[in-house]
Amino acid sequence: MCRTDINEYLENNRHWVADVLAKDKTYFDQLTSGQQPSALLLGCSDSRVSPSMVLGTNLGELFIHRNIANVVSHTDLNFLSVMQYAVESLGVKDIIVYGHYGCGGIRAAYENNNNGLIDNWLANIKDVIRHHQSELDAIADTDERLNKLVELNVLEQIANIKQTSVYKNALANGNKILLHAWVFDFSTGLVHDLKKKYNITPSIA
Repeated sequence: MCRTDINEYLENNRHWVADVLAKDKTYFDQLTSGQQPSALLLGCSDSRVSPSMVLGTNLGELFIHRNIANVVSHTDLNFLSVMQYAVESLGVKDIIVYGHYGCGGIRAAYENNNNGLIDNWLANIKDVIRHHQSELDAIADTDERLNKLVELNVLEQIANIKQTSVYKNALANGNKILLHAWVFDFSTGLVHDLKKKYNITPSIA
């Protein structure tokens, strides 16, 4: 895939605005009135997995936070603040952990080489590997093993969300928060729902 001249993005923006206004002259007026997103999505920073494009959403539909390998770290005040705002101020009732096959962060954690500063972040994923080492070792094909780790990592982050004060406070206040575990396959363009694959009840994922 060839690189794009940065200035082309500005030109693309102008074309996009013209197309939007041609269909709905009040579109931007509606955006300025505030946001009421349907869900909070935690995705990976990978440039190939743009949630809005893949899921076909409009502006204002998803409240999105992205980091390396879609990790929920209990020391990450950035994500925890985003989650608190989404749940307590925006009234979001659905939280999606959105991983993807072919994740570089997952591979780096599994290969366990010296990557510098990012190794501190990847330690979160290495914990997932340690918890599921025998299950992963039983998979002969490396790509299949890494795909399995992607799925296990998404499910682990769901479990981490359930341990946050934001989630616990929401439940204590009678607010039902549904957690969803999704994985994007950019070789097919499809998003897979892990709760269906693993027969997990919606209240868990």
